[in-house]
Amino acid sequence: MKSETPKHSGLLDRILDKSARVGVIGLGYVGLPLAVTTAIRGYAVSGFDIDESKPHKLNAGESYIAAVSHDMLKSVRDNGNVTWTPDFSGLSECDVIVICVPTPLTKHREPDLTYVEQTARTIAEHMRDGTLVVLESTTFPGTTEEVLTPILASRGHNPDSDFWVAFSPEREDPGNETYRTHSIPKIVGADSEASRTLAAAFYGNVVDKVVPVSSAKTAEAVKITENIFRSVNIALVNELKVIYDAMGIDVWDVIEGAATKPFGFMPFYPGPGLGGHCIPIDPFYLTWKAREFGHATRFIELAGEINVTMPNFVISKLREVLDLHCGKGLSTSRILLVGISYKKNVPDMRESPSVTLMDILLKSGAQVDFLDPHVAQIPRMREFPHLLDRTSVRMEDVSSDTYDAVLISTDHDAIDYGQLVALDIPIVDTRNAVASRGLAMKRVTKA
Repeated sequence: MKSETPKHSGLLDRILDKSARVGVIGLGYVGLPLAVTTAIRGYAVSGFDIDESKPHKLNAGESYIAAVSHDMLKSVRDNGNVTWTPDFSGLSECDVIVICVPTPLTKHREPDLTYVEQTARTIAEHMRDGTLVVLESTTFPGTTEEVLTPILASRGHNPDSDFWVAFSPEREDPGNETYRTHSIPKIVGADSEASRTLAAAFYGNVVDKVVPVSSAKTAEAVKITENIFRSVNIALVNELKVIYDAMGIDVWDVIEGAATKPFGFMPFYPGPGLGGHCIPIDPFYLTWKAREFGHATRFIELAGEINVTMPNFVISKLREVLDLHCGKGLSTSRILLVGISYKKNVPDMRESPSVTLMDILLKSGAQVDFLDPHVAQIPRMREFPHLLDRTSVRMEDVSSDTYDAVLISTDHDAIDYGQLVALDIPIVDTRNAVASRGLAMKRVTKA
């Protein structure tokens, strides 16, 4: 008796020989590098975004993300491998659809799956039978099964027959020159063998290493666990910083010493708060989901509380420094905030603690300018609309006559810290930027 051909075999063949068309929804820090890498690896790619300015820029050969160079854009454009568009009707031509949209928190720190749900409804409206849909957006365990799949099936498509679903968490690290999209191992999880096989085959043609796991929930939990690990350890060193500061001990010296142990210790470093899209947000997805099962996430919530309070600790140190060295309070001071992005050497503003610091300073009555070689102008930010279009000052315009103190929040390598020290005004350094460069610590206070 002749065996029945599996329903996913035709799609698998197209994935393996790269004749499948791939749609990537969301052309931000995750979606754009994935779309370009997929096109470079030989697939035809359609990139979709509701922000019409993004496809417009990409079609003009203009990249807005450092991980994707203008040359990379030109290469895939010249090869005819990509289409950038805000028109989602093109999803009907795609064999593989990857979702790379934001998953923020509400004001009450609960998951906001609005973008995922809206995207899923759009896919359900346009997709044809025989499509693989992969969610990459970080979320709580169960989202793929409980939220995404039912929406995709809502228009009569049958899971594991008409379409297949998988979860493969993004692991992008903006500014990391060592690990890029293709070289970061890719976790792939799905709830059926066919879905897992299809997703593993697709990513196997795009990245260097694929790591299949048993289910979509497991893959979702892998990503959450990675970010909780970092959040908790950063909270630990932030708490140690506050304690050791009270004892007159430099936490940076402590970490440097502890890091010499070749086993049993991994260095994490304190800062003015958490930034980026992942670490300040993702742990709360598990906190929220855990309540459904009657469990409290005490470690995770405590870590969040500690990290959220760090900007206030920094401001308190700045108040002390202004009072000691200038005899002034914040309301009568002018502060230069060095670094407005959340991380060194990148323009990424998502959840930047520097913006929180600026907001606190302004509400305290201080005059505040920022210096950032990577951010010329503060973009639109949902929680800080009043900071829109503030522009960076130039280093040549910074003088001791202009500012009462400098607050280093993001330690970009392009900053001339020697010039800042030479101003001979108080510096509050949250990143150990001055000491790590071997500069004189006169009038520098670590925070």
